[in-house]
Amino acid sequence: MIYPTRTAVVLTATGAPLAAAAGVLASSYWVVGVGWSALVVLMMLLDAGLTRLRRAPEIVLEAPGSLAVGSGAEARVAVLFNNIFTPRRVEMMLEGNELIAVEPRKATVEVGDKQTAAAFTLTPQRRGEAVLEKLWLRWTGPLGLAWAQLVHPLEYAAPVTPNIAAVKEEALRLFSRDALHGLKEQIETGEGTEFHALRDFVAGMDHRTMDWKQSARHGKLVAQERRTERNHTVVLALDTGRTMSEPLEGLPRIDRAINAALLLAYVGLATGDRIGMFAFDAKPRLSTGATSGVQSFPLIQRLVSRLDYASEEANFTLGLTTLAGDLDRRSLIVMFTEFTDSIGAELMMENLRRLLKRHLVLFVLMRDEELETLAKAEPLDSSDVSRAVTAAALIREREVVMMRLRRMGVQLVEAPAGAVGPALINAYLDIKRRNLL
Repeated sequence: MIYPTRTAVVLTATGAPLAAAAGVLASSYWVVGVGWSALVVLMMLLDAGLTRLRRAPEIVLEAPGSLAVGSGAEARVAVLFNNIFTPRRVEMMLEGNELIAVEPRKATVEVGDKQTAAAFTLTPQRRGEAVLEKLWLRWTGPLGLAWAQLVHPLEYAAPVTPNIAAVKEEALRLFSRDALHGLKEQIETGEGTEFHALRDFVAGMDHRTMDWKQSARHGKLVAQERRTERNHTVVLALDTGRTMSEPLEGLPRIDRAINAALLLAYVGLATGDRIGMFAFDAKPRLSTGATSGVQSFPLIQRLVSRLDYASEEANFTLGLTTLAGDLDRRSLIVMFTEFTDSIGAELMMENLRRLLKRHLVLFVLMRDEELETLAKAEPLDSSDVSRAVTAAALIREREVVMMRLRRMGVQLVEAPAGAVGPALINAYLDIKRRNLL
């Protein structure tokens, strides 16, 4: 496609005032303006002829095979011109689907030795399949009066997965504090519930560790040495309903929940616990069962990556009842969900009471800092007052639900969206240290 540049349009339009001015001086000179416009049009056609390429340029797109949600990746577009005429400067623009943001929107690069290249940053906004559909190219002729535009179809599609790189980086950072001198098996003796060995009772030991039967059999005081249990069952339950699909600080809540869940899964598998994944919205979507060993982490990653965004409300009755039926031993259930008011959370709490009779439940909530900002903002007009009152009411309703959950015996973790992963790990380690399971 070839069309005039802004310069060509301005120069052509200049012919009208030029003709009017010439006609004022002498009526026969009005043709000067017409001649000027005709000359500009002829030069534009000449420029368009020089701009047009006989052969389409060669285009190569280099982009990663997969993308992580919320994390930018570089894509490079190289263009090689196989014609006598080579433009001095080229403008490029990538067109993708709604899952992916491309920066910069338009790249202008110089052409040297008949080739050029431009770098773009691809940032997925949601999980799914990111697609780059077209590459738009345009350049001007030697006179700068005509644009030549080329639309090149692209065949690039890449799955958008949870941000595993950030998960592993955070997990390694947490573990590095305890691995300064190499790797070795760490047995936390002296605390916990799992029997480890018998040893002679010595002064200073807790009298509650004394084993009276073995003491009578051996004829001396014998105590039990215990260690922290390592094969707890931890179930990561993800609410994938409509509320969790809403964005929070640029990413859907469910994607932030998945990143935190994968971080806890990696840490839990590395410390010897058994990890299971469960997801539900209107009906159960995923149930992996409990697995052990770090080698199970890639499988968990793949299964969680397939979770879709839902537009339906979560059915807590069906979801939590199904989850309870899948568990055959006392477990730690880590629930990633969101609620807005006490009325909507009533059904959720009713089903939680049945889970709490046998299991330990940990709720993970993300603080909505935007809502808190609205509640604290200085009111400048009536609309600001209305927004502040509504935001404060929603915050109070949320606090009421959190207070009721604590009274029921639910453990709670509430943190900003960017810090929910470390806060969850601290709560998990605190539960293990206190032997709540």
